[in-house]
Amino acid sequence: MLTGESALIDVTIGSAVIGASLNHNGRLVVRATRIGSDTELARITTMVVNAQSTKAPIQRLADRISAVFVPIVTIGAIATYFIWRYNGYSLTQSISVAITVLVIACPCALGLATPVALLVASGRGAQHGIVIREPRVLEVARTIDTVVLDKTGTLTAGVMKVQQVSIVLNAGSVLGKNFTELMKEATILSSALSIESQNNHPIAHAISAYVSAQSIKATTVTDFSVSPGSGAAGRVNLGIQSPVVLIGSPQAVAHASTTFHPEITNAITKAQSAGLTISVLAWDGVALAVFAVGDELKADAAETVVALRAMGITPWLVTGDSPEVAANVAALVSIDQSHVVASAMPQDKLAIVEKLKSEGHRVLMIGDGINDAAALSAADLSMAMGTGTDTAISSADITLMRTTFSSVIDALKLSKKTVRIIRTNLGWAFLYNVIGIPIAALGLLTPIYAAAAMAASSLFVVTNSLRIK
Repeated sequence: MLTGESALIDVTIGSAVIGASLNHNGRLVVRATRIGSDTELARITTMVVNAQSTKAPIQRLADRISAVFVPIVTIGAIATYFIWRYNGYSLTQSISVAITVLVIACPCALGLATPVALLVASGRGAQHGIVIREPRVLEVARTIDTVVLDKTGTLTAGVMKVQQVSIVLNAGSVLGKNFTELMKEATILSSALSIESQNNHPIAHAISAYVSAQSIKATTVTDFSVSPGSGAAGRVNLGIQSPVVLIGSPQAVAHASTTFHPEITNAITKAQSAGLTISVLAWDGVALAVFAVGDELKADAAETVVALRAMGITPWLVTGDSPEVAANVAALVSIDQSHVVASAMPQDKLAIVEKLKSEGHRVLMIGDGINDAAALSAADLSMAMGTGTDTAISSADITLMRTTFSSVIDALKLSKKTVRIIRTNLGWAFLYNVIGIPIAALGLLTPIYAAAAMAASSLFVVTNSLRIK
């Protein structure tokens, strides 16, 4: 729960377990050693609060301009009145020109330039599954140059699936002639399904799903047993023979005095180098197959990371999973191995984000778990996957409701489009006033025409903002 490691953790007598962890097999008797503010969850919550309290507010350009603009226009209108009076014009004419200056210079367009664009962007984002907590974060997204990625549930689907299968039929020769007719891949897979379909374990579910997808059926099993952390075994009825089938970790299967064919050993080594979790299937003490299970990469993960690079954003992978798994995932999505941090606890993820910020980087953090919450709060911009925990979602600036990882690119593009629209709005408002105020001061407009021009200026800002998609 805290590290995001894809494989389950075996616990024994004396092991420390974190509150809210899920027990998948067997029965646990635990003793509470920490309560209240001393618990791991409370400690993470404290880190989140501290990180959020240090996030500086964004100052908007329009607010700064408006603070100066209004008094300048007021002074300009008064000056216009006195200049017209000094040049011999009537009181009525002088007041009319001064009012025209005030009307045409109404800062409506300037005041609407930013908030309307941000409001439209928020609505457009929601239509595409991008939920923005505060519209102002869109102004930050365009400055991002570094992204820190969690693995489980972010780059990967968070679901265990069979990645590699190695079945060595000639390994069964030591079983004798009575098993010759049974040395078929379908029969071996059927025996695997027969055992794993009765085992309530994520790896067992993955193997069962893999075999079932090939329209292979299970057979009857007797003497079924499960050894938590080791595997499952039972006598499988295959017709002419009923071997004892054992499926478990290589260590557990080897401990049962199992014979390993060289091809089986090579398959185990290959899967281990890929950072996958391994289950070995054996019949009557002879290993026949290797199932390598891992968290499946999201279909668009690699192309999304490439797109981030094309946008000038450097990706980092920071995960609680093992170094082997982290290195394998990084290679699949083209993340530099020097930018990979494995076995990271929540405080380590927070430290990485703060270190990158201290080096002058503008950091985007993307995660989905409680172990990402503190880092999400500390980042300049944070995104949480909609399938993640409530803690992660509440800590993030943006929630990506769609399961596709490419939503990250959509959010960043939305940000850049919004900022361009805001700049266009501000540029128009500035140009309008630069041209309109002198024309009004020269008496070339009446207050009615000035009001119409002011309304048209505001309408332009609103219409331009609606172009955000």
